[in-house]
Amino acid sequence: MLLELDHISKIYGDLHAVDDLSLTVPAGQWLAVVGSSGSGKTTLMNIIGCMDSPSKGSVTLEGRELNDLNATQLADVRKNVIGLVFQKFYLVPHLTAVENVMVAQYYHSVVDEKEALEALDHVGLKDRAKHLPSELSGGEQQRVCIARALINHPKLILADEPTGNLDEKNEKIVLDLFRELHEQGTTIIVVTHDALVASCAQREIMLNHGVLVGEQWDDEKAREAYEAAGGKPASTGAQVEGAQQGDAPISFANPTKAAKVQG
Repeated sequence: MLLELDHISKIYGDLHAVDDLSLTVPAGQWLAVVGSSGSGKTTLMNIIGCMDSPSKGSVTLEGRELNDLNATQLADVRKNVIGLVFQKFYLVPHLTAVENVMVAQYYHSVVDEKEALEALDHVGLKDRAKHLPSELSGGEQQRVCIARALINHPKLILADEPTGNLDEKNEKIVLDLFRELHEQGTTIIVVTHDALVASCAQREIMLNHGVLVGEQWDDEKAREAYEAAGGKPASTGAQVEGAQQGDAPISFANPTKAAKVQG
């Protein structure tokens, strides 16, 4: 398994943002984490992405228990193993598209403009390489973010509401890029409340107020391969009504797709 979460919780006073969640994700799987606002999706992503640590439980990535790593080592994991894509683009406004991609190279190894241009070409933006973020559409800015996430060849892409600020046309472009990455063997975890985005994944889990309340597969062959490799359903130790406990996945209705504006 590329990623293993063992009874993790994130607790703020009386609030359990994530409540006793266990989850395994093999290399090459596309997983969607769904739920309404405040369900704990982003908190979970921050823990997986080494931007936060659990209050309880352990996270193992590529066989390394993250709890045992210091700040420098965690930064190395973020640089070398994980690519991050957010709903907000977080591009440096005074840098061009290619320079924004090169920033990620700078923190990883050696800046290479040719490689950065190839990453932009991969997302269909080589001809916009010298444009500032203010000169790019929202969809183009998100594709720059994906190029930035890909530049260091991560094993795992974490995407938090990656199409939340995009219209229908650009949402399709971004999802097609994710499909291509998945076909190439990249592991993808997408946090979303959008049913269309979630349905592109092989597997979905649902959170509600930090508690795992459902799991379903959209790819039967992927489920069979996962189980043959010893994979178990996600589970929680939270003792609340509706929680998914043990080895009995609870199916669920997809969240309502947010309205998109064609353009």
